[in-house]
Amino acid sequence: MYVLALSVELHVPHARSLKARRAAIKPIVEGCKHRFGAAAAETDHQDVWQRAGLGVAVVSATPHHAGERMDEIERWIWSRPDVEVVRCDRHWLDTDE
Repeated sequence: MYVLALSVELHVPHARSLKARRAAIKPIVEGCKHRFGAAAAETDHQDVWQRAGLGVAVVSATPHHAGERMDEIERWIWSRPDVEVVRCDRHWLDTDE
């Protein structure tokens, strides 16, 4: 089993309230879940108007498939017109016990 995690920091330039920021972030989180079958959640900066931190994780039988899926997710997030990607970091999670 291979687990690849993506940490994304976003800037939401048009948000003037927490409600507006959530309205921009929710479709991204839901899209990661429903469109790509990945686990996704808002993980940081919940009380800041124009920043958001997201965590996305993909579990796969092969590292190649996990990487391809995460490539698709990352490209999709970068293509969103309502947010600006500040930072993306990938982390392979060790599943050996």
